[in-house]
Amino acid sequence: QVQLVESGGGLVQAGGSLRLSCAASGRTFSNSAVGWFRQAPGKERELVAAISVSGNSRTYADSVQGRFTISRDNGKNTVLLQMNSLKPEDTAVYYCAATSYAPPHSAVVVGTKYDYWGHGTQVTVSS
Repeated sequence: QVQLVESGGGLVQAGGSLRLSCAASGRTFSNSAVGWFRQAPGKERELVAAISVSGNSRTYADSVQGRFTISRDNGKNTVLLQMNSLKPEDTAVYYCAATSYAPPHSAVVVGTKYDYWGHGTQVTVSS
C-alpha cells in the first residue's frame, strides 16, 4: 500500500516557477514508477511527466518538454516536479500517481496502469 500527498501548488504569474512535491508513505515506494498528471476544468486528465523505478527513464508531455523536470529521491520517499516558464495553459489540478507493477527502467505513461493516486494540488498561472 502506498499513500501519496501532493504539495507545492499555488498561484503564479506567467513565466514563473513552482516545484511540486509528492510525498509517499509505504515501503514499496522505492519499487514504484511514478507519474504526474493534470486535469484542467472541462478537459481530460493528461500525463505531464513520468519517471521509472530506477530514475533512469523519464518522459514528458510535448507541451511541457524543456520546461518541467521530474526527479525522485527514494531515500526521502519523494518525487518532485520542477515547473519553469509556466504558462496560463498549465493551470490545472496536478496529481501524483504510483504503481508497483512496472519494469525498473520504464516510465509508465498510461494513467490506468497506476494503482495509487494522491488528492491533487491546484496550480493556477495568471497571464
